[in-house]
Amino acid sequence: MDAILACFQGVAPYLEIGFDHILDINGYDHILFVVALCAIFRVKEWRRVLVLVTAFTIGHSFTLALSVLNIFTLDPDLVETLIPITILITAVHNLIRGNSELTTQQVRINYALALFFGFIHGMGFSNYLRMLMGQEECIAGPLLTFNVGLELGQIIIVAATMLLSWLIIEVAGLKSKWWNYGVSSIIAFASLYLILG
Repeated sequence: MDAILACFQGVAPYLEIGFDHILDINGYDHILFVVALCAIFRVKEWRRVLVLVTAFTIGHSFTLALSVLNIFTLDPDLVETLIPITILITAVHNLIRGNSELTTQQVRINYALALFFGFIHGMGFSNYLRMLMGQEECIAGPLLTFNVGLELGQIIIVAATMLLSWLIIEVAGLKSKWWNYGVSSIIAFASLYLILG
């Protein structure tokens, strides 16, 4: 028990680091991805969005742990190319889907994609976190705390996106398909810029 408690001593900075990392405008690729995940949903579908973002979190937490422990790593340049590709695929998927109702099978496909793409994004966080952790004797506490910070940051992105969509769709009266098309198109072009830039 003492070893577990010792592992969680001094981990508070990792919560803030994870939170700040996901919300850092300089690392806007992760923000774009979370917004793309939300673009096809309306506020009343918040439970589906929550499950979707949680699937993404599980995916990136898993590969983040594997990578920080040096069990599995990918070339950072490859990861930096794959991340905007996942964003582009998500945005194009949104555009193809349009405004049609999601079937149960399509929802499951969305969850699977979010989980798989989370694996890739986790690799993007790993080099940064490995550098920060340096000589930590126990990494479980810092790793868990960093992931909690990331999840809290993602929840803020989701809440802001869903609030904005509610204002534009429900209050301003724009059709939800145009919200999806507009947001997803902007994200698709931004991801192409990241891929080609």
